[in-house]
Amino acid sequence: MPADIFVDTNVLVYSRDASELAKQARAHAWVEHLWRTRTGRLSYQVLQEYYVTVTEKLSPGLSAGSARKDVLALYAWQPVAMDRRVLEGAWQIQDRYRISWWDALIVSAARLADCRYLLSEDLQTNQEFGRLKVISPFSLSPAALDAQ
Repeated sequence: MPADIFVDTNVLVYSRDASELAKQARAHAWVEHLWRTRTGRLSYQVLQEYYVTVTEKLSPGLSAGSARKDVLALYAWQPVAMDRRVLEGAWQIQDRYRISWWDALIVSAARLADCRYLLSEDLQTNQEFGRLKVISPFSLSPAALDAQ
């Protein structure tokens, strides 16, 4: 069975960003792969960031209705809720690895979701947080990951 992959906000945003066509194509391929294999995971933090970014920061952006449909569909990826475990885990991760608070929250949620991979361009590719490994959606294709 394929390992679960935690998706950072930027991957979802790029899959909708018509101003970044190359990144959009790569991100879209990843999102399609995650739907097909049912291996995508994320957190409510990611959903919140996604909604704000695609409705307020992209040009052209999505309508609120379209963004809300995306968020509702992504509930199928079993979002990790912000709770005491995520928060306290993020403190430990931030202290140990010296990463930003927001990235530490993402890593903590991914670890609590028991994901093997974190798909993000914001962290160092191949960086490991215990058994969680960062992969870049723009350096590695879904097929290349499956071949590993």
